[in-house]
Amino acid sequence: MDPAAIPALPRGVRLHHDRVRGGWVLLAPERAVTLDAIAHAILSEVDGRRSFAEITETLAARYAAPPAQIAKDAASFLQALEARRFLDVTP
Repeated sequence: MDPAAIPALPRGVRLHHDRVRGGWVLLAPERAVTLDAIAHAILSEVDGRRSFAEITETLAARYAAPPAQIAKDAASFLQALEARRFLDVTP
């Protein structure tokens, strides 16, 4: 993913805490994806304003992880969401 790309949740897609199941889900019209802790951490940083590079820098600092590894893992996850139309990415 281009470091300058700006990921955003499209209209109708949102993060939701499922109290019944005790976890986070990504909700879209007639679809839902259960998120693990890593997926939730990544999507919590997606605000439609910050670039992919800014998001991965924040995550790397927060979790004291190698920025290159965070970028690789986050890119793979976000591209999979984009392919399933759970995420918009502005180049």
